[in-house]
Amino acid sequence: MLTITRKLEFDAGHRIPDHKSQCRNLHGHRYALHITLAGQVLDQDGRSDNGMIMDFSDVKALAKAHLVDVWDHAFLVYEKDAAVREFLESLPDHKTVVLNRVPTVENLVRVAFDILKDVYRRRYGREMRLIRLVLYETPNCWAEIDEADDRHA
Repeated sequence: MLTITRKLEFDAGHRIPDHKSQCRNLHGHRYALHITLAGQVLDQDGRSDNGMIMDFSDVKALAKAHLVDVWDHAFLVYEKDAAVREFLESLPDHKTVVLNRVPTVENLVRVAFDILKDVYRRRYGREMRLIRLVLYETPNCWAEIDEADDRHA
């Protein structure tokens, strides 16, 4: 299986409401997202993506449109975190993304996978799969999901 991977970065805030330590406080991270796709290499003369699974600029553009630009410089808040949601709603024009899961890196990578898994397949209408996402919360801490994990969710 031939794969390609594109890395994108974004900044976002969150908190883990029931955490026993500092992560219960409002804070942010510089996230790094690694998107790995599998597919057939295009063999069609005259196409700018000839010889590619997908042009890396298209990988980036789709991820930005459907996920990265939505989450970048936003506060990712759990829908049941009422006090923080109320606070964020009091800020004019604040960029807030409400999630149905606590915004741990494990949950965020699953949500991201759910958002992106059909985006790339629809792009060309040919066999192309999002096979793995890795989301770094810090340089030393990350979570990853692949399509086998997704099938068992």
